[in-house]
Amino acid sequence: METEIILGIIGLVLGLCIGVFITFFIIRKNMLRKNAQIVKEAEEEAELIKKERILQAKEKNIQLKAEFDKMVAEKNRTIAAAENRIKQKEQSCSQKQETLQRKQNELSQLQQALALQKEGTEKKKEELDKLIKQEQSKLENIAGLSIAEAKKELIESLKDEAKSEAIAITRDIIDEAKVNANLEAKKLLIKTIQRTAVENTHENSVSVFNIENEEIKGRIIGREGRNIRAIEAYTGVDIIIDDSPDAIILSSFDPVRREVARLSLGKLVADGRIHPARIEEVVTKTKHQIEQEIVEIGKRTTIDLGIHGMHHDLIRLVGKMKYRSSYGQNLLQHSKEVALLCATMSAELGLNEKAAKRAGLLHDIGKVPDNEPDMPHAELGAMLAEKYKEKPEVVNAIAAHHDETDMLYLISPIVQVCDAISGARPGARREVVEAYAKRLKDLEELALSYPGVIKTYAIQAGRELRVIVGADKISDEETGRLSYDLSKKIQNEMTYPGQIKITVVRETRAVSYAK
Repeated sequence: METEIILGIIGLVLGLCIGVFITFFIIRKNMLRKNAQIVKEAEEEAELIKKERILQAKEKNIQLKAEFDKMVAEKNRTIAAAENRIKQKEQSCSQKQETLQRKQNELSQLQQALALQKEGTEKKKEELDKLIKQEQSKLENIAGLSIAEAKKELIESLKDEAKSEAIAITRDIIDEAKVNANLEAKKLLIKTIQRTAVENTHENSVSVFNIENEEIKGRIIGREGRNIRAIEAYTGVDIIIDDSPDAIILSSFDPVRREVARLSLGKLVADGRIHPARIEEVVTKTKHQIEQEIVEIGKRTTIDLGIHGMHHDLIRLVGKMKYRSSYGQNLLQHSKEVALLCATMSAELGLNEKAAKRAGLLHDIGKVPDNEPDMPHAELGAMLAEKYKEKPEVVNAIAAHHDETDMLYLISPIVQVCDAISGARPGARREVVEAYAKRLKDLEELALSYPGVIKTYAIQAGRELRVIVGADKISDEETGRLSYDLSKKIQNEMTYPGQIKITVVRETRAVSYAK
């Protein structure tokens, strides 16, 4: 029984082995057949791709050959056309050469004819001169005057007549120019002013520091006045402590120093420690704070106006303008207003808007340098602008805005006009009463110095001058000339804000008596 089981197991194992071998053989045979089929398909596909690539190459070659033949034909046509043009030019040059040769021959013949004619003309001229001299001698004998005397009398009579005509023509030209130019100028100025609006503020030479009680005055003065002397020494400001209730007056013509003193006093009073060492420390810190604020103001101003690439020192001077004033007008506000006016006017005229705005902002930069040399602020401002690499048109506009130098660029008169517009705004500036009265008196006396002037009146706060002339001393034609001469003399000899209108009045009176 066991033997049969063993034999059965052995037979089963052998059967399994034979089955596995047969299965492996069948699978291997199928794989070889599939591989052969795949290789055959790959060879066929490769042959097909090869044929397609050969066909594409042939088509590309045919296309390139056609393009090359086309290009060669185009070049041949261009060469042929050039050759035709050259042949035509050669023919034209030959014709021109023949024409030139013919004209040269004609010119030589003409010169010969002119030479012969000149000889005859000179002889006739000599004969004519003799006849003229004979006739002049006869006329001198008849008139009793020599030629020189007759010429002199004629010139004198013509001079008076020409002078009257010139005055009349000048007046007509000026009137016509005013009709056309004034209208356009007024439109442009009104449009510029309407589009630009700024606040007008006044600066004083004193600042008031308010205190809570009178005891603080004694602490600020200190023992034997040492604290107040230290504050005045470190700030450069005069401190006036009088009977004014709850107020201390800071006096200085330098607004930066006044601001430093005001802020320093505020810190000292708030801190409570007031002695010379503490005063020096606080004033030093405040000066540094003000310096940083000045730079920030300059940067903010240039950013607001859209001005870029300005030197750091110029930006600092722009910020420093906040603490300066001109005739009571804040210099920074004035410069910003002039910059906006210049930009608007330049845009209307089609000029460089950025350069005009830059020149308008920097036109009074010469009023705020750290060291102030004895020279006009326009000239100093131009030197600073040139030092910090500003463009020539900006430098010239700064230098020429008060006519210290010639205007070389179109933006220069624009800056001058906009400066006058900003200063002439009602309430923009103020004058000391004595200076104002003296300016009006000088204006009237200047007009009285002209012959024929009877009375003069400065009206409209010195912006108009009425000149009364004698009817028997000055003619109607000469009134226009007098008005023009007065305007030029006032421009050259006087300083005034805005503009002055000169009106010459000539009244003719006819008087008779009934007896």
